[in-house]
Amino acid sequence: MKDELFNDLLASANEMVAIEKGERAPKAEDTHSYNIIDVKAIREALGKSRDEFALIVGTSSETIKSWETKRRNPTGPAQKLLRLIQSNPLQVVSVLENDDDYIQEA
Repeated sequence: MKDELFNDLLASANEMVAIEKGERAPKAEDTHSYNIIDVKAIREALGKSRDEFALIVGTSSETIKSWETKRRNPTGPAQKLLRLIQSNPLQVVSVLENDDDYIQEA
């Protein structure tokens, strides 16, 4: 059993090296891709500073900076909100800017 496990591990390592060298392509079912939202592009298209955009989205400027520098990625509700803003920026931001919570913090 141990030899079988070692041989499987060795075959996997050899496959990895071949893929890295471009000698072989990974199987489609073994690859994953992520559609990471470009927060900086969204913010800049709106002409907002990080502070302004953070207030609109309801997070901190540091979080916006982390998303823009790809140190962190927005997830859950934040990602959905950003996708909404991306799909219809002026209308969604207009609604968010007119929100009572936004006005009180501004």
